[in-house]
Amino acid sequence: RMNYGRKTPSTYRSNPSVYSHATGRSSTNLHSKMSRSTRSVRIPWYQRPLLKNNQYIDIQKGAMLIGLFAIFISLFTIATSIFDLYCYAMAAPGSTHYGYYIISYEFVYVGNKHVRNMLIVFALFSLIMALINFVTSVLLCVALRKEYERKVMPWLWTFAIFTVWRALALIFFAIVNDLYFAYNVIMVLMWSVFCLVSIYGWAVVYSLFLELVDLTKLEDLAHLRMGTMASLHASTANSLAGSRPTTPHSTVSTMPVG
Repeated sequence: RMNYGRKTPSTYRSNPSVYSHATGRSSTNLHSKMSRSTRSVRIPWYQRPLLKNNQYIDIQKGAMLIGLFAIFISLFTIATSIFDLYCYAMAAPGSTHYGYYIISYEFVYVGNKHVRNMLIVFALFSLIMALINFVTSVLLCVALRKEYERKVMPWLWTFAIFTVWRALALIFFAIVNDLYFAYNVIMVLMWSVFCLVSIYGWAVVYSLFLELVDLTKLEDLAHLRMGTMASLHASTANSLAGSRPTTPHSTVSTMPVG
């Protein structure tokens, strides 16, 4: 097969690590390839990356760190939700306990019945969402290492819902509970930080997801062009093979030379 002096680019989809600076599917290569092709194309606002690589932010490494953070926050939510449900059960109105206890349940809300039920609902659904988010966060880390953008989508949905739910739970928790107790103050401060980091982390992963989607489109286009060129070269070669080998201007005499 003749290349006519040009090196055929390889578009084989490899599985590089996000920690590799020489990966074939990186945002740096994406920007260089799409710099001219996207100037005249109007991109919807929801398909534009929220964050871009600069001297302070590395989208690929940042997304992997957010994946690990999502696993941590899922485990933390599971533990605190179980603890909260246990405390609400032990400090139910009208209950009496005897013996020695390691902790005091004075920080647990025991006022209005409907408010208390809402706190239980927040804790219960936080537990369920944390279990789901833990699974999708593990899948996210695997997808980021292999750069499979389709496997990132479940995490984007579940983590967004989880973050919104925990933000609402934080506001409700801070309003109805007495912030005189250390446990309540610590939970409010920690979840305030967690919610801010979660919002920023979701923006990082979403930006990387959009870049991987755009790069996949470029790879598919490259495959299509290579297939078209290959078929064109094949048809050209067949037409040349079927023509007569000599022309009136390039005849070769086969008579013996005397």
